[in-house]
Amino acid sequence: MTVKSPPPSLGTDVSRSEGAIAAPTQNRLRALWHPDVIAPIIVGVMALALWEGAVQLFNVPPYLLPGPILVWQTLLTEWPDLFRSLMVTLQITVVAFLLATVSGLLLAVLFTQSKWIERSFFPYAVILQTTPIVAIAPLIIIWFQDSTFVALVICAWIVAFFPIVSNTTLGLNSADHTLQNLFHLYGASRWQTLWHLRLPSAMPYFLGGLRISGGLALIGAVVAEFVAGTGGARSGIAYQILMSSYNLQIPRMFAALAMTTVLGVLIFVGLTWLSNRLLRHWHESAVRREN
Repeated sequence: MTVKSPPPSLGTDVSRSEGAIAAPTQNRLRALWHPDVIAPIIVGVMALALWEGAVQLFNVPPYLLPGPILVWQTLLTEWPDLFRSLMVTLQITVVAFLLATVSGLLLAVLFTQSKWIERSFFPYAVILQTTPIVAIAPLIIIWFQDSTFVALVICAWIVAFFPIVSNTTLGLNSADHTLQNLFHLYGASRWQTLWHLRLPSAMPYFLGGLRISGGLALIGAVVAEFVAGTGGARSGIAYQILMSSYNLQIPRMFAALAMTTVLGVLIFVGLTWLSNRLLRHWHESAVRREN
């Protein structure tokens, strides 16, 4: 005689579902308390406390060095104007970064298809990178005087372009030669080898270039705005920094600088997260180990 086991109770199903929901929450809380997160926060809080204490102790005037509390108060007061300008700078940064990503990837693929093409054009990419953007930004703005936004995007693109093309070219050329010979042995075409071998091998290099170029695109946008000096409703965060320094509104200038810094950190963190998500299942740099 076979005895059937009773069906699982409703309470068991509920407890299992609650456990499944609670597990991701616990993982997020554990990640927030990770030393990689807590240590920088502690150092930052200590630095801000020392900064505020030194300003109060030595009675430093705000037009020389405002304290963090005054900067925070100014940030809250000037938030609407500063945030609007920051969004203009962010638009320039995103457009330039996307253009640098697409053009850098395509040019790197072109370089790997022919050594003659790489040897002919790569030096000019180096020249483009080593030319100071401050020196050529006025000329670009004059050329595109009918569209300041386009001129600013081009300046930011010049700064952000080289790390992507350089890293991706290195990654495409670093594919395992044994696997390349195997692909050739089985009659794979050049584009099949590129798609199934070289591009996956270059992915970590490409993502590393993205993390570098994200911050450089922001720097290029801010530098171009400094040179352009455009005001009005379409003024970027650099214009707010310039006007604050001219008017000796140093707390406002520090608030704008803080917003720019936070934006740069968020861009880097976002691209780092993207890199880890794409590489975490197969690449050594992102695979989590027990030890």
